[in-house]
Amino acid sequence: MTRPSDKDAINKSRRDSKPVLSRRDVLGMIGVGALACLHSGCGPGRESSSGNGGFDGAVHFASLQDVARLIETGELSSVALTELMLTRIESIDSRLKSYATVMTDHALQAARLADEEIRGGAYRGPLHGIPVAVKDLCYTKGVRTMGGSGALADFVPEYDATVITKLKQAGAVLLGKLNLTEGAMGGYHADFELPVNPWQEELWAGASSSGSGVATAAGLCFASLGSDTGGSIRFPSMANGVVGLKPTYGRVSRYGVLPLAESLDHVGPMARTVSDAAIVLQAIAGNDPNDPTSLNEPVPDMLGDIRAGVSGIRIGFDAHYATDGVEPNLVASIEATLEVLDDLGAEITTVEMPEFPPSLVDTWFTICSYEAYRAHAATYPSRADQYGPYFREFLEFGSGVTDESYANASRTRSEFSDQFRAVLETVDAVPCPSGGAPFSFPAAVQYGGLAGFDPYMPNVLFQFTLPADFAGTPTISLPCGARPDGVPQTIQFMGRALSESMLCRIAYGFEQATEWHTRNPTV
Repeated sequence: MTRPSDKDAINKSRRDSKPVLSRRDVLGMIGVGALACLHSGCGPGRESSSGNGGFDGAVHFASLQDVARLIETGELSSVALTELMLTRIESIDSRLKSYATVMTDHALQAARLADEEIRGGAYRGPLHGIPVAVKDLCYTKGVRTMGGSGALADFVPEYDATVITKLKQAGAVLLGKLNLTEGAMGGYHADFELPVNPWQEELWAGASSSGSGVATAAGLCFASLGSDTGGSIRFPSMANGVVGLKPTYGRVSRYGVLPLAESLDHVGPMARTVSDAAIVLQAIAGNDPNDPTSLNEPVPDMLGDIRAGVSGIRIGFDAHYATDGVEPNLVASIEATLEVLDDLGAEITTVEMPEFPPSLVDTWFTICSYEAYRAHAATYPSRADQYGPYFREFLEFGSGVTDESYANASRTRSEFSDQFRAVLETVDAVPCPSGGAPFSFPAAVQYGGLAGFDPYMPNVLFQFTLPADFAGTPTISLPCGARPDGVPQTIQFMGRALSESMLCRIAYGFEQATEWHTRNPTV
Protein backbone atom coordinates (compact mmCIF):
# COMPACT_ATOMS: atom_id res chain seq x y z
CA MET A 1 0.00 0.00 0.00
CA THR A 2 1.13 3.55 -0.51
CA ARG A 3 1.81 5.58 2.60
CA PRO A 4 0.32 9.08 2.83
CA SER A 5 2.82 11.93 3.02
CA ASP A 6 2.50 15.69 2.66
CA LYS A 7 5.88 17.32 2.07
CA ASP A 8 4.45 20.84 1.96
CA ALA A 9 2.85 20.32 5.34
CA ILE A 10 6.13 18.91 6.70
CA ASN A 11 8.09 21.89 5.46
CA LYS A 12 5.53 24.37 6.81
CA SER A 13 5.56 22.67 10.19
CA ARG A 14 9.33 22.80 10.30
CA ARG A 15 9.35 26.50 9.42
CA ASP A 16 6.68 27.38 11.95
CA SER A 17 8.04 25.33 14.85
CA LYS A 18 10.98 26.40 16.99
CA PRO A 19 12.68 23.22 18.13
CA VAL A 20 15.48 23.23 20.64
CA LEU A 21 17.57 21.60 17.93
CA SER A 22 17.84 22.93 14.42
CA ARG A 23 16.84 20.83 11.41
CA ARG A 24 20.53 20.43 10.64
CA ASP A 25 21.12 19.18 14.17
CA VAL A 26 18.23 16.76 13.90
CA LEU A 27 19.42 15.24 10.65
CA GLY A 28 22.95 15.05 11.98
CA MET A 29 21.78 13.06 14.97
CA ILE A 30 20.61 10.14 12.89
CA GLY A 31 22.97 7.25 13.37
CA VAL A 32 25.81 9.21 15.00
CA GLY A 33 24.97 8.96 18.69
CA ALA A 34 24.83 12.71 19.27
CA LEU A 35 22.41 12.36 22.15
CA ALA A 36 25.33 11.92 24.54
CA CYS A 37 26.49 15.50 24.02
CA LEU A 38 22.96 16.83 24.49
CA HIS A 39 22.77 15.75 28.08
CA SER A 40 25.90 16.68 29.97
CA GLY A 41 24.39 15.39 33.19
CA CYS A 42 24.17 11.80 32.01
CA GLY A 43 27.68 10.45 31.89
CA PRO A 44 29.33 7.22 32.96
CA GLY A 45 28.45 7.84 36.60
CA ARG A 46 24.72 8.26 36.08
CA GLU A 47 22.29 5.36 35.81
CA SER A 48 20.47 5.15 32.51
CA SER A 49 17.21 3.31 32.02
CA SER A 50 18.90 1.47 29.19
CA GLY A 51 21.32 0.03 31.71
CA ASN A 52 24.51 0.99 29.94
CA GLY A 53 25.52 3.91 32.16
CA GLY A 54 24.51 6.69 29.81
CA PHE A 55 23.69 7.60 26.22
CA ASP A 56 26.21 5.85 24.04
CA GLY A 57 24.15 5.09 20.93
CA ALA A 58 22.12 6.83 18.25
CA VAL A 59 19.10 8.83 19.38
CA HIS A 60 16.62 6.57 17.64
CA PHE A 61 17.92 3.62 19.69
CA ALA A 62 17.81 5.46 23.01
CA SER A 63 15.24 4.26 25.49
CA LEU A 64 11.92 5.99 25.84
CA GLN A 65 12.86 7.00 29.38
CA ASP A 66 16.16 8.50 28.26
CA VAL A 67 14.64 10.81 25.67
CA ALA A 68 11.75 11.59 28.03
CA ARG A 69 14.25 13.10 30.48
CA LEU A 70 15.52 15.46 27.82
CA ILE A 71 12.05 16.45 26.67
CA GLU A 72 10.92 17.09 30.25
CA THR A 73 13.87 19.41 30.90
CA GLY A 74 13.58 21.18 27.55
CA GLU A 75 16.97 20.02 26.31
CA LEU A 76 15.25 18.27 23.41
CA SER A 77 11.97 19.29 21.83
CA SER A 78 9.28 16.87 20.77
CA VAL A 79 9.18 18.54 17.35
CA ALA A 80 12.88 17.94 16.81
CA LEU A 81 12.62 14.33 17.95
CA THR A 82 9.53 13.74 15.81
CA GLU A 83 11.23 15.23 12.76
CA LEU A 84 14.19 12.97 13.36
CA MET A 85 11.96 9.91 13.47
CA LEU A 86 9.94 10.93 10.40
CA THR A 87 13.17 11.48 8.49
CA ARG A 88 14.47 8.09 9.59
CA ILE A 89 11.22 6.40 8.54
CA GLU A 90 11.42 8.10 5.14
CA SER A 91 15.05 7.06 4.82
CA ILE A 92 14.96 3.37 5.69
CA ASP A 93 11.40 2.09 5.93
CA SER A 94 11.13 1.71 2.19
CA ARG A 95 13.27 -1.37 2.80
CA LEU A 96 11.89 -2.52 6.15
CA LYS A 97 8.22 -1.88 5.29
CA SER A 98 7.02 -1.63 8.88
CA TYR A 99 4.60 1.30 8.37
CA ALA A 100 1.28 1.03 6.57
CA THR A 101 0.47 4.73 7.08
CA VAL A 102 2.80 7.49 8.22
CA MET A 103 0.77 10.17 10.01
CA THR A 104 3.12 13.07 9.35
CA ASP A 105 0.73 15.96 9.88
CA HIS A 106 -0.86 14.44 12.97
CA ALA A 107 2.54 13.67 14.48
CA LEU A 108 3.96 17.16 13.99
CA GLN A 109 0.80 18.77 15.31
CA ALA A 110 0.92 16.57 18.43
CA ALA A 111 4.62 17.31 18.89
CA ARG A 112 4.05 21.08 18.71
CA LEU A 113 1.26 20.78 21.27
CA ALA A 114 3.49 18.71 23.55
CA ASP A 115 6.24 21.32 23.42
CA GLU A 116 3.79 24.11 24.22
CA GLU A 117 2.36 22.20 27.17
CA ILE A 118 5.76 21.27 28.58
CA ARG A 119 7.07 24.82 28.24
CA GLY A 120 3.93 25.95 30.07
CA GLY A 121 4.63 23.60 32.97
CA ALA A 122 1.96 21.02 32.10
CA TYR A 123 4.19 17.96 31.82
CA ARG A 124 2.02 14.83 31.64
CA GLY A 125 4.63 12.15 32.26
CA PRO A 126 7.21 10.00 30.47
CA LEU A 127 5.17 9.53 27.28
CA HIS A 128 4.65 13.26 26.78
CA GLY A 129 6.12 14.22 23.42
CA ILE A 130 7.44 10.72 22.69
CA PRO A 131 7.00 9.36 19.13
CA VAL A 132 5.27 5.96 19.15
CA ALA A 133 3.36 3.84 16.62
CA VAL A 134 0.51 1.35 16.71
CA LYS A 135 -0.54 -1.80 14.91
CA ASP A 136 -3.02 -0.98 12.16
CA LEU A 137 -5.84 -2.70 14.01
CA CYS A 138 -6.36 0.27 16.32
CA TYR A 139 -9.00 2.76 15.22
CA THR A 140 -7.64 6.23 14.54
CA LYS A 141 -10.24 8.92 13.90
CA GLY A 142 -9.93 10.26 10.37
CA VAL A 143 -7.04 7.94 9.47
CA ARG A 144 -7.38 4.63 7.67
CA THR A 145 -7.46 1.48 9.82
CA MET A 146 -7.00 -1.34 7.37
CA GLY A 147 -6.13 -4.39 9.43
CA GLY A 148 -3.93 -5.59 6.58
CA SER A 149 -7.09 -6.46 4.63
CA GLY A 150 -8.20 -5.56 1.14
CA ALA A 151 -11.79 -5.54 2.39
CA LEU A 152 -10.92 -2.72 4.81
CA ALA A 153 -8.47 -0.78 2.67
CA ASP A 154 -10.71 2.30 2.62
CA PHE A 155 -12.07 2.09 6.15
CA VAL A 156 -11.69 5.38 8.04
CA PRO A 157 -12.98 5.23 11.65
CA GLU A 158 -15.03 8.04 13.12
CA TYR A 159 -13.49 7.65 16.56
CA ASP A 160 -10.28 6.59 18.26
CA ALA A 161 -9.76 3.25 19.94
CA THR A 162 -9.54 3.53 23.71
CA VAL A 163 -5.82 2.73 23.61
CA ILE A 164 -5.29 5.60 21.16
CA THR A 165 -7.27 7.95 23.40
CA LYS A 166 -5.15 6.90 26.37
CA LEU A 167 -1.89 7.41 24.46
CA LYS A 168 -3.05 10.89 23.48
CA GLN A 169 -4.03 11.64 27.07
CA ALA A 170 -0.49 10.68 28.08
CA GLY A 171 0.84 13.16 25.50
CA ALA A 172 2.35 10.60 23.13
CA VAL A 173 3.04 11.51 19.51
CA LEU A 174 1.55 8.98 17.08
CA LEU A 175 3.90 8.54 14.13
CA GLY A 176 1.64 6.15 12.24
CA LYS A 177 0.05 2.75 11.76
CA LEU A 178 2.11 -0.42 11.42
CA ASN A 179 1.79 -3.27 8.93
CA LEU A 180 0.45 -6.66 9.96
CA THR A 181 -0.82 -9.93 8.62
CA GLU A 182 -4.34 -9.81 7.19
CA GLY A 183 -6.88 -9.69 9.98
CA ALA A 184 -4.05 -10.36 12.47
CA MET A 185 -3.96 -14.03 11.45
CA GLY A 186 -1.07 -15.78 9.68
CA GLY A 187 -0.80 -14.65 6.07
CA TYR A 188 -0.46 -11.31 4.28
CA HIS A 189 -2.70 -9.71 1.68
CA ALA A 190 -0.90 -9.06 -1.61
CA ASP A 191 -1.77 -5.34 -1.54
CA PHE A 192 0.18 -4.82 1.69
CA GLU A 193 3.86 -4.80 2.48
CA LEU A 194 5.49 -7.68 4.34
CA PRO A 195 7.74 -6.23 7.10
CA VAL A 196 11.40 -7.17 6.86
CA ASN A 197 13.33 -8.47 9.86
CA PRO A 198 16.08 -5.88 10.51
CA TRP A 199 18.52 -8.50 11.82
CA GLN A 200 18.41 -10.72 8.73
CA GLU A 201 16.10 -10.12 5.79
CA GLU A 202 15.23 -13.76 5.16
CA LEU A 203 14.08 -14.37 8.73
CA TRP A 204 10.42 -14.35 9.79
CA ALA A 205 9.41 -10.98 11.22
CA GLY A 206 6.98 -12.61 13.61
CA ALA A 207 3.33 -13.01 12.62
CA SER A 208 0.63 -10.43 12.91
CA SER A 209 2.37 -7.69 14.94
CA SER A 210 5.37 -7.93 12.64
CA GLY A 211 5.35 -4.23 11.77
CA SER A 212 5.36 -3.37 15.46
CA GLY A 213 8.34 -5.62 16.11
CA VAL A 214 10.31 -4.35 13.13
CA ALA A 215 9.66 -0.66 13.78
CA THR A 216 10.58 -0.97 17.45
CA ALA A 217 13.75 -2.98 16.82
CA ALA A 218 14.91 -0.73 13.97
CA GLY A 219 14.54 2.53 15.89
CA LEU A 220 11.52 3.76 13.92
CA CYS A 221 9.51 4.47 17.08
CA PHE A 222 10.24 4.45 20.80
CA ALA A 223 7.47 1.96 21.53
CA SER A 224 4.57 0.37 19.72
CA LEU A 225 1.33 -1.46 20.32
CA GLY A 226 0.72 -5.00 19.16
CA SER A 227 -2.00 -7.57 19.73
CA ASP A 228 -1.77 -11.18 20.78
CA THR A 229 -4.37 -13.85 19.99
CA GLY A 230 -2.08 -16.83 19.56
CA GLY A 231 1.35 -15.29 20.13
CA SER A 232 1.49 -12.11 18.08
CA ILE A 233 3.16 -9.97 20.71
CA ARG A 234 5.54 -12.76 21.67
CA PHE A 235 6.44 -13.99 18.16
CA PRO A 236 7.55 -10.58 16.79
CA SER A 237 9.34 -9.81 20.07
CA MET A 238 11.25 -13.05 19.61
CA ALA A 239 11.90 -12.48 15.93
CA ASN A 240 13.10 -8.88 16.31
CA GLY A 241 14.77 -9.02 19.71
CA VAL A 242 12.54 -6.56 21.60
CA VAL A 243 10.50 -6.56 24.81
CA GLY A 244 6.86 -7.63 24.48
CA LEU A 245 4.37 -7.36 27.34
CA LYS A 246 1.15 -9.34 26.84
CA PRO A 247 -1.16 -8.24 29.65
CA THR A 248 -3.88 -10.10 31.49
CA TYR A 249 -7.04 -10.47 29.39
CA GLY A 250 -9.16 -7.40 30.06
CA ARG A 251 -6.33 -5.35 31.55
CA VAL A 252 -6.30 -3.26 28.34
CA SER A 253 -9.49 -2.26 26.54
CA ARG A 254 -10.13 -3.73 23.10
CA TYR A 255 -12.73 -1.09 22.22
CA GLY A 256 -11.99 0.24 18.75
CA VAL A 257 -9.49 -2.54 17.97
CA LEU A 258 -10.39 -4.73 15.00
CA PRO A 259 -11.01 -8.20 16.46
CA LEU A 260 -9.59 -11.50 15.34
CA ALA A 261 -11.12 -13.62 18.12
CA GLU A 262 -12.66 -11.59 20.90
CA SER A 263 -12.24 -14.18 23.65
CA LEU A 264 -8.53 -14.50 22.86
CA ASP A 265 -7.41 -11.01 21.77
CA HIS A 266 -4.99 -9.06 23.99
CA VAL A 267 -3.53 -5.60 23.26
CA GLY A 268 -0.14 -4.72 24.70
CA PRO A 269 3.11 -2.79 24.30
CA MET A 270 6.38 -3.57 22.59
CA ALA A 271 9.53 -1.60 23.40
CA ARG A 272 13.31 -1.88 23.59
CA THR A 273 13.53 -2.00 27.40
CA VAL A 274 11.40 -3.49 30.14
CA SER A 275 10.77 -0.16 31.87
CA ASP A 276 9.65 1.40 28.58
CA ALA A 277 7.11 -1.39 28.06
CA ALA A 278 5.92 -0.89 31.64
CA ILE A 279 5.42 2.84 31.02
CA VAL A 280 3.25 2.18 27.96
CA LEU A 281 1.18 -0.48 29.70
CA GLN A 282 0.60 1.91 32.60
CA ALA A 283 -0.77 4.45 30.12
CA ILE A 284 -3.10 2.18 28.17
CA ALA A 285 -4.42 -0.09 30.95
CA GLY A 286 -7.58 0.37 32.98
CA ASN A 287 -11.30 -0.24 32.98
CA ASP A 288 -13.30 0.94 29.99
CA PRO A 289 -17.12 0.97 30.08
CA ASN A 290 -17.11 0.62 26.29
CA ASP A 291 -15.51 -2.83 26.57
CA PRO A 292 -17.60 -5.29 28.64
CA THR A 293 -14.58 -7.59 28.98
CA SER A 294 -12.48 -4.80 30.47
CA LEU A 295 -11.45 -5.56 34.05
CA ASN A 296 -12.60 -3.33 36.88
CA GLU A 297 -9.22 -3.64 38.61
CA PRO A 298 -6.88 -0.83 39.69
CA VAL A 299 -3.79 -0.42 37.52
CA PRO A 300 -0.67 -0.84 39.66
CA ASP A 301 2.29 1.51 39.55
CA MET A 302 4.22 -0.45 36.96
CA LEU A 303 7.54 1.21 37.88
CA GLY A 304 6.88 1.32 41.63
CA ASP A 305 9.06 -1.63 42.61
CA ILE A 306 10.66 -2.50 39.29
CA ARG A 307 14.09 -1.84 40.80
CA ALA A 308 13.41 -3.86 43.97
CA GLY A 309 15.45 -6.81 42.71
CA VAL A 310 14.57 -10.48 42.49
CA SER A 311 15.85 -11.74 45.83
CA GLY A 312 13.34 -14.20 47.25
CA ILE A 313 11.22 -14.31 44.10
CA ARG A 314 10.18 -17.85 43.16
CA ILE A 315 10.88 -18.91 39.58
CA GLY A 316 9.25 -22.20 38.62
CA PHE A 317 11.08 -24.13 35.90
CA ASP A 318 9.89 -27.20 34.02
CA ALA A 319 12.94 -28.34 32.08
CA HIS A 320 10.93 -30.85 30.06
CA TYR A 321 8.38 -28.24 28.99
CA ALA A 322 10.87 -25.44 28.32
CA THR A 323 13.56 -27.33 26.42
CA ASP A 324 12.09 -30.32 24.56
CA GLY A 325 12.24 -29.67 20.83
CA VAL A 326 13.94 -26.30 21.36
CA GLU A 327 17.07 -25.18 19.52
CA PRO A 328 20.08 -26.12 21.75
CA ASN A 329 21.61 -22.66 21.58
CA LEU A 330 18.36 -21.14 22.85
CA VAL A 331 18.17 -23.74 25.62
CA ALA A 332 21.68 -22.73 26.71
CA SER A 333 20.64 -19.06 26.79
CA ILE A 334 17.57 -19.85 28.90
CA GLU A 335 19.67 -21.88 31.33
CA ALA A 336 22.15 -19.00 31.52
CA THR A 337 19.26 -16.66 32.31
CA LEU A 338 18.26 -18.86 35.24
CA GLU A 339 21.85 -18.80 36.49
CA VAL A 340 21.80 -14.99 36.44
CA LEU A 341 18.53 -14.89 38.36
CA ASP A 342 19.86 -17.43 40.85
CA ASP A 343 22.96 -15.29 41.40
CA LEU A 344 20.67 -12.30 42.00
CA GLY A 345 18.90 -14.17 44.77
CA ALA A 346 15.86 -15.65 43.07
CA GLU A 347 14.70 -19.07 44.19
CA ILE A 348 14.67 -21.46 41.25
CA THR A 349 12.21 -24.26 41.94
CA THR A 350 10.75 -27.12 39.94
CA VAL A 351 7.20 -27.10 38.59
CA GLU A 352 5.33 -29.44 36.29
CA MET A 353 3.43 -27.71 33.52
CA PRO A 354 0.28 -29.37 32.16
CA GLU A 355 0.81 -31.39 29.02
CA PHE A 356 0.20 -29.45 25.82
CA PRO A 357 -0.74 -32.02 23.16
CA PRO A 358 -0.78 -30.97 19.47
CA SER A 359 -4.57 -31.30 19.51
CA LEU A 360 -4.72 -28.06 21.55
CA VAL A 361 -3.50 -26.18 18.46
CA ASP A 362 -6.58 -27.52 16.67
CA THR A 363 -8.68 -26.39 19.64
CA TRP A 364 -7.29 -22.89 19.29
CA PHE A 365 -7.84 -22.93 15.51
CA THR A 366 -11.48 -23.95 15.99
CA ILE A 367 -12.20 -21.21 18.53
CA CYS A 368 -10.30 -18.52 16.65
CA SER A 369 -11.81 -19.24 13.24
CA TYR A 370 -15.36 -19.47 14.65
CA GLU A 371 -15.03 -16.07 16.33
CA ALA A 372 -13.20 -14.49 13.38
CA TYR A 373 -15.92 -15.55 10.93
CA ARG A 374 -18.49 -13.75 13.06
CA ALA A 375 -16.26 -10.72 13.57
CA HIS A 376 -16.02 -10.31 9.77
CA ALA A 377 -19.73 -10.82 9.06
CA ALA A 378 -20.05 -7.35 7.51
CA THR A 379 -17.51 -8.13 4.77
CA TYR A 380 -17.30 -11.92 4.52
CA PRO A 381 -18.52 -13.71 2.50
CA SER A 382 -20.15 -10.76 0.67
CA ARG A 383 -16.70 -9.36 -0.26
CA ALA A 384 -14.70 -12.57 -0.14
CA ASP A 385 -12.84 -11.68 -3.34
CA GLN A 386 -11.21 -8.73 -1.55
CA TYR A 387 -9.52 -11.00 0.99
CA GLY A 388 -6.14 -12.63 0.48
CA PRO A 389 -5.93 -16.43 0.11
CA TYR A 390 -4.80 -17.24 3.66
CA PHE A 391 -7.39 -15.24 5.58
CA ARG A 392 -10.16 -16.07 3.10
CA GLU A 393 -9.51 -19.78 3.60
CA PHE A 394 -9.32 -19.27 7.36
CA LEU A 395 -12.71 -17.54 7.43
CA GLU A 396 -14.15 -20.22 5.17
CA PHE A 397 -12.99 -22.82 7.68
CA GLY A 398 -14.59 -20.80 10.48
CA SER A 399 -17.89 -20.70 8.62
CA GLY A 400 -18.02 -24.47 8.88
CA VAL A 401 -17.36 -24.69 12.62
CA THR A 402 -20.63 -25.64 14.31
CA ASP A 403 -21.86 -24.25 17.59
CA GLU A 404 -21.37 -27.69 19.10
CA SER A 405 -17.76 -27.89 17.91
CA TYR A 406 -17.10 -24.44 19.31
CA ALA A 407 -18.63 -25.38 22.66
CA ASN A 408 -16.55 -28.56 22.84
CA ALA A 409 -13.38 -26.63 21.99
CA SER A 410 -14.22 -24.02 24.61
CA ARG A 411 -14.61 -26.74 27.25
CA THR A 412 -11.23 -28.19 26.31
CA ARG A 413 -9.73 -24.72 26.54
CA SER A 414 -11.29 -24.14 29.96
CA GLU A 415 -10.06 -27.47 31.37
CA PHE A 416 -6.50 -26.83 30.18
CA SER A 417 -6.56 -23.22 31.39
CA ASP A 418 -7.58 -24.30 34.88
CA GLN A 419 -4.56 -26.62 35.05
CA PHE A 420 -2.25 -23.95 33.63
CA ARG A 421 -3.39 -21.25 36.04
CA ALA A 422 -3.06 -23.64 38.99
CA VAL A 423 0.67 -24.05 38.28
CA LEU A 424 1.20 -20.31 37.85
CA GLU A 425 -0.38 -19.68 41.26
CA THR A 426 2.41 -21.64 42.97
CA VAL A 427 5.28 -19.38 41.84
CA ASP A 428 5.98 -15.81 40.77
CA ALA A 429 6.89 -16.70 37.18
CA VAL A 430 7.56 -19.60 34.83
CA PRO A 431 10.26 -19.13 32.14
CA CYS A 432 10.21 -20.68 28.69
CA PRO A 433 11.00 -19.68 25.09
CA SER A 434 8.96 -16.89 23.58
CA GLY A 435 7.71 -19.00 20.71
CA GLY A 436 10.92 -20.68 19.58
CA ALA A 437 13.74 -19.18 17.56
CA PRO A 438 13.85 -17.03 14.37
CA PHE A 439 13.61 -19.04 11.15
CA SER A 440 13.60 -18.42 7.41
CA PHE A 441 10.11 -18.00 5.96
CA PRO A 442 9.79 -17.16 2.23
CA ALA A 443 7.66 -14.13 1.42
CA ALA A 444 5.84 -16.05 -1.33
CA VAL A 445 4.58 -18.52 1.26
CA GLN A 446 3.41 -15.76 3.60
CA TYR A 447 1.33 -14.29 0.76
CA GLY A 448 -0.16 -17.69 -0.07
CA GLY A 449 -2.85 -19.98 1.29
CA LEU A 450 -3.14 -22.11 4.40
CA ALA A 451 -1.56 -25.25 2.96
CA GLY A 452 1.70 -23.50 2.13
CA PHE A 453 2.29 -22.77 5.80
CA ASP A 454 2.29 -26.43 6.87
CA PRO A 455 6.02 -27.16 6.34
CA TYR A 456 6.97 -24.13 8.44
CA MET A 457 4.59 -24.61 11.37
CA PRO A 458 6.94 -26.92 13.34
CA ASN A 459 9.17 -23.85 13.77
CA VAL A 460 6.30 -21.98 15.46
CA LEU A 461 6.26 -23.47 18.94
CA PHE A 462 2.67 -22.79 19.94
CA GLN A 463 3.07 -24.64 23.24
CA PHE A 464 4.82 -21.51 24.52
CA THR A 465 2.24 -18.96 23.37
CA LEU A 466 -1.25 -20.47 23.25
CA PRO A 467 -1.50 -21.37 26.98
CA ALA A 468 -1.40 -17.75 28.16
CA ASP A 469 -3.94 -16.73 25.51
CA PHE A 470 -6.25 -19.57 26.50
CA ALA A 471 -5.96 -18.65 30.19
CA GLY A 472 -5.78 -14.87 29.71
CA THR A 473 -2.67 -14.63 31.88
CA PRO A 474 0.19 -12.13 31.38
CA THR A 475 3.66 -12.74 30.00
CA ILE A 476 6.74 -10.67 29.26
CA SER A 477 9.33 -11.51 26.59
CA LEU A 478 12.82 -10.02 26.37
CA PRO A 479 16.24 -10.72 24.82
CA CYS A 480 18.35 -13.26 26.72
CA GLY A 481 21.13 -14.16 24.32
CA ALA A 482 22.23 -14.36 20.72
CA ARG A 483 22.88 -17.01 18.14
CA PRO A 484 26.40 -17.35 16.71
CA ASP A 485 25.27 -15.18 13.77
CA GLY A 486 24.20 -12.39 16.15
CA VAL A 487 20.43 -12.85 15.83
CA PRO A 488 18.79 -12.29 19.24
CA GLN A 489 17.29 -15.02 21.38
CA THR A 490 14.34 -14.35 23.66
CA ILE A 491 12.97 -15.69 26.92
CA GLN A 492 9.39 -15.43 28.15
CA PHE A 493 8.25 -15.18 31.76
CA MET A 494 4.66 -16.27 32.34
CA GLY A 495 2.79 -15.20 35.47
CA ARG A 496 -0.53 -15.42 37.29
CA ALA A 497 -3.37 -13.07 36.38
CA LEU A 498 -2.73 -9.36 37.05
CA SER A 499 0.96 -9.96 37.84
CA GLU A 500 2.35 -7.62 35.17
CA SER A 501 4.28 -5.52 37.69
CA MET A 502 5.96 -8.63 39.14
CA LEU A 503 6.87 -9.87 35.66
CA CYS A 504 8.37 -6.47 34.86
CA ARG A 505 10.37 -6.57 38.10
CA ILE A 506 11.80 -10.00 37.25
CA ALA A 507 12.55 -9.06 33.65
CA TYR A 508 14.08 -5.72 34.67
CA GLY A 509 16.33 -7.45 37.20
CA PHE A 510 17.69 -9.76 34.51
CA GLU A 511 17.88 -7.00 31.93
CA GLN A 512 19.97 -4.73 34.17
CA ALA A 513 22.35 -7.57 35.05
CA THR A 514 23.10 -8.27 31.38
CA GLU A 515 23.66 -6.34 28.17
CA TRP A 516 21.43 -8.15 25.71
CA HIS A 517 18.99 -5.24 25.56
CA THR A 518 21.74 -2.86 24.44
CA ARG A 519 22.23 -4.68 21.12
CA ASN A 520 20.54 -3.19 18.05
CA PRO A 521 20.38 -4.31 14.43
CA THR A 522 22.55 -2.57 11.89
CA VAL A 523 20.10 -0.70 9.68
